[in-house]
Amino acid sequence: MLNFYIIIGVISLISWLVSRRLKNKFNHYSKIQLRNGLSGKEIAEKMLHDHAIFDVKIISTSGKLTDHYNPANRTVNLSESVYNQRNAAAAAVASHEVGHAIQHVQAYQWLQLRSNLVPVVGVSSKFSQWLVIGGLILGAASGNTGIGFMIAVLGLGLMALATLFSFITLPVEYDASNRALAWLKTTNMLTNEEQDGAKDALKWAARTYLIAALGSLAMLLYWGFRILGSRD
Repeated sequence: MLNFYIIIGVISLISWLVSRRLKNKFNHYSKIQLRNGLSGKEIAEKMLHDHAIFDVKIISTSGKLTDHYNPANRTVNLSESVYNQRNAAAAAVASHEVGHAIQHVQAYQWLQLRSNLVPVVGVSSKFSQWLVIGGLILGAASGNTGIGFMIAVLGLGLMALATLFSFITLPVEYDASNRALAWLKTTNMLTNEEQDGAKDALKWAARTYLIAALGSLAMLLYWGFRILGSRD
């Protein structure tokens, strides 16, 4: 069991380091002003139009690194800095989010699968760990390990769905970045230096999803062994 605590601790540390590195990268590339003078909003508009997509709205949203594509109302939501600024970081994020819009239009299977799981994951993320812990406590306190075990297994099942969701997210995010970088390059939207900056920024953003998926898997295995161990 000690090994699991060490693994979770290491993953948490790596996650913190990657997140910090990502923020530093975006701060750095935010200082590289685009030679073409386009804002994140304007780059997103051009990429949408180049792919013959005219029914997706681009919206400015509050916060930092809150950028996302919403398939439900077909909106590309860009944080205020990305929406307004004209730098390599804004270009990378804006084109990445449009990459998701293109996935939606082209019925990219991994995006469809992730979208189908969103409602379930929204519930599982709130209750899974409480069910697992509650089931273990109930079994230990009442001596009725059967009921406690069933509750804990239910929570574990919900946790497994959340873990599955985090791994399905990986190809969705990597594909959106690849689409963004390919479009930026083929259209000569950025200079070589700006293109390298956009690529590096998206690379570090993708790593945050990878670490999150590994962290979710580690927690799932940890609680799985705790629950199975309670039956011994």
